[in-house]
Amino acid sequence: MSLTASLDATTVSAAPGEETAVPLQVRNSGRTVEEYRFEVVGACAAWAAVEPAVLSLYPGDSGTVTLMLRPPRDATVPSGETPFGVRVVPTGEQDGTVVPEGRVTVPPFTETTAELVPRSSHGARNGQHRLAVDNRGNTPVTVRLGAQPGTERARVVFAATEIHVAPGKAEFAKMRVRPVKRMWRGNPVTHPFQVFAATQVAEGQDPVEPVLVDGSYQQEPLLPRWLPRALITAAVLLIALVGVWYALLRPAVKSAAREAITPEAVRSAAAADRSKAPEQGGTDGSGDSAGSGGGSAGTGSGGGGSKPTPEPSASSAADAGAATPTSAQVRVQDSVGGGTNVGTALTVPAGKTFQLTDIVVQNPQGDAGTLVVSAGKETRVLSLGLENFRDSDYHFVTPILVPAGGKVTMTIDCRKVGKPVGASTPSRCSESMFLGGTMRAADGN
Repeated sequence: MSLTASLDATTVSAAPGEETAVPLQVRNSGRTVEEYRFEVVGACAAWAAVEPAVLSLYPGDSGTVTLMLRPPRDATVPSGETPFGVRVVPTGEQDGTVVPEGRVTVPPFTETTAELVPRSSHGARNGQHRLAVDNRGNTPVTVRLGAQPGTERARVVFAATEIHVAPGKAEFAKMRVRPVKRMWRGNPVTHPFQVFAATQVAEGQDPVEPVLVDGSYQQEPLLPRWLPRALITAAVLLIALVGVWYALLRPAVKSAAREAITPEAVRSAAAADRSKAPEQGGTDGSGDSAGSGGGSAGTGSGGGGSKPTPEPSASSAADAGAATPTSAQVRVQDSVGGGTNVGTALTVPAGKTFQLTDIVVQNPQGDAGTLVVSAGKETRVLSLGLENFRDSDYHFVTPILVPAGGKVTMTIDCRKVGKPVGASTPSRCSESMFLGGTMRAADGN
C-alpha cells in the first residue's frame, strides 16, 4: 500500500458551539505524485470537515491536514460518544483508500427557557395559566416549578411541581392562581406574581440559574356590579304584579266563580248523586248471593278493574366528544440559497378537529429570511420576517379550526444565517415553533 494515514488523537472531546481541531498525518509511500481527497464518515459528518479538503504529495513526502469538529449548540447533537472515520481517497489509485477511525465525545449542556401562557388571567375564584418549558440543550432535564415568595394576597398552585423535558422538546405545566380572600363586591384587584423553572443538573455540570417569568391575575368580585340593580328591578316588578293581582284579577275570578253556581248546576249535581244510590243499595241487599255464587265473578271483576301501571320509558343521549388539550413542537433548519424547508408540527387524526389557540415562534440565532405558519390546506396563519424577532407568541380568542387530515406546518426560507453572541456562526438557519390548542371530535360542540 502506497498510502498511510493516522490521526494524532483517536479520542477527542468537542464542546457544542465550539471548534475542535484534530491533526491527520498523511504519507505518500508510492513512486508518483499523488493527490488525496478527504471525506468524514459517521454521525458527526454533518458538523465535521477536513481542511484543506485536497492534499498533493510527492513520493516519500508527508503532509498534515486538520479535522475540524464543530458541533452546534442545540438539541440536534445528543451528548455522548460517537464513532467517526476519515476516508482518505487517492485520486490516481482509489483502491488504496484508507480510513483512520476515532471517537468524539460531545459533553452535555443545559439550556432552558420558559414562557407563561397566557401572561394575565382574570376570574372571581382563580386564574388559569400554563407554563411552557423549552429544553434547548442536548440532554434530558428535570425542571422544578414553583413561585417566588412575596405574593401574600394570591397563591400559585402547580398541577405538578416537577416535569421532565426531552432535548429539543417543550412541556406545558398547568397552574392556577387563587386569591387568599374572597371578594364579594367592589372593583377588580390585580395580583402580580412571579414563577420560576429551576433546572436540575447532574454532578460535574455548572449550575443553571432558574428562569423567572412574570404574570398577573385580576380578581373579580363574586357579586357582579349589575346584581343590586337587577334585584331592585325584580322587587319593583314583583310588587307591581301583586298590586295588579289584588286590584284587577282577583275580583274578576271571584265574580266568575259566583256566576258559575246556578240552580241548573245544583239540580244536575243532585240528580247524579241519586243515580248512584240504587246501585249501592242493590249491592248491599244481595250480599249473600253475591258472596256464595259470585265468588269467581267478584274475583274476575276485581281483576278486570285493576289498571296496569305504565312502565317508565328509557331515554339515552350520545355524549359529545370530550375536548383534549393538545400541544406540539417542530424545529426547522434551512441553508442559504437552498430553497424553502417545511416542517410539520401536527397532523389532525381522522374524526377529529383541532382548535389552534396559541403559537410561539423562536429565532434564537437572529437569522434573516421568512417564516410562514400554515394550518389546514390553504390557510396561512402567520407570515413573518425572521430579522424582526427573536421570540414571539400569538394567542387567538377565536380558535383556528384545522379539520381531520389537516396539518399545521412551518416553512423557512433562509437568506442569512445569524450569529449568536459568544459563539461561532452556525451553518444553517434554525427556527422552532410551539403550538397549543384543543383536540375535539369532529361532531363535538
